[in-house]
Amino acid sequence: MDRAPIPGSRRAERLDPTWGDRLSLLTRPGSARIAVARRVLAAALALTALILLLRGDPSDDQVAVVAAARDLTPGLVLGADDVRLVQLGAATVPTGALRGIEDAVGHTLTGPARAGEILTDLRMLGPRLANAATNSSDARVVPIRLADPEVTDLLREGDRVDVLTVNSDTEGPAPDARVLASAATVILVSPKDSGRGARERVVMLALPAGEATTVAAASLSTALTVTFH
Repeated sequence: MDRAPIPGSRRAERLDPTWGDRLSLLTRPGSARIAVARRVLAAALALTALILLLRGDPSDDQVAVVAAARDLTPGLVLGADDVRLVQLGAATVPTGALRGIEDAVGHTLTGPARAGEILTDLRMLGPRLANAATNSSDARVVPIRLADPEVTDLLREGDRVDVLTVNSDTEGPAPDARVLASAATVILVSPKDSGRGARERVVMLALPAGEATTVAAASLSTALTVTFH
């Protein structure tokens, strides 16, 4: 017949010990204390993991940003039907992403955009794009029309060009040419129209303020052309 365990004996400690019993073992030497310490540490880690899981990751907070609602062409003045708001994790939002529909509507798109593409400030025609293109804080955007439309067909956004004036009234075997601006950045080429009512295409250039003024003034009275870098 089994006898009842004597209180305080090791056999009594093994029969359904309480948390108090377990913690008391921490003050005792030997493997029992180490085993209990490991269990307490594991329980603390599990509790911490549960708290972090319930809190969630702050970097996963959702942010509303503007995206293209359909495939868009360069030179398009954006309307409300061209854009939509989408939710992104805060950690994945591109720098300069537009946060409201009003930040896009009425602005000119400088390059093609696929449906769902996130739109940033540098995709809109404006001072920020000019500053980024020229690395100058006083940059300006100048619209010009080239004397030879076929040259316009060759231009692409991001091209670096020199702007020249051509005066064919001067005497001599070759027309007089003068460089008005160097290393201008093409930021937009207006789409090519088709049909009878086709308009002249416009090239938008980003230039420092001084050169921008010179080119804008010359475009009113002389033919302009560009050379590629």
